Amino acid sequence: MSELPEKQIKRLRSLIQEAETNLSAAKELLISTLGDGEVITAPRDVVFSAPEGKIIEGVFDGQIMIDQEGKNYPVPANYASKSKLVEGDIMKLTITPEGKFLYKQIGPVERKTVIGTLTRHDDKYFVEVSGREYGILYASVTYFRLKEGQQVAVVIPANNDSASWAAVEAAI
Repeated sequence: MSELPEKQIKRLRSLIQEAETNLSAAKELLISTLGDGEVITAPRDVVFSAPEGKIIEGVFDGQIMIDQEGKNYPVPANYASKSKLVEGDIMKLTITPEGKFLYKQIGPVERKTVIGTLTRHDDKYFVEVSGREYGILYASVTYFRLKEGQQVAVVIPANNDSASWAAVEAAI
């Protein structure tokens, strides 16, 4: 299989996953809108409906928010990039009655800033820090106008040695 079809297949899989996530969120919004506004039971009552919409709490994994039931919610890449969200941050998602998704960071993890070098593999960007690579969002690459080989300051979780994502702090 040539490289182009493989990239297309990866992109199609990504689009399908995003569509399934959006469909799931739309179904939940419909249920909460048509329901009587009572609390929807979930572990630790992290999902409930309110006058301003349905509220869901979850953990940012570097690209998406994952709730306690394991459902994925797409976090806009430019919001994650500009807000410098870090893997492990606790987030709140409000799905308004109109269907808007409003994200807010409510529990930032402890962070540390490190310096690394921007690299690229298979159309994905990474920052290599002391022999270890952290994925970064493409939105950060374009926002900071980063180039391969450039030195970059990134923010990573201070107490998570298995973290695989970083947020770009600045181009150096």
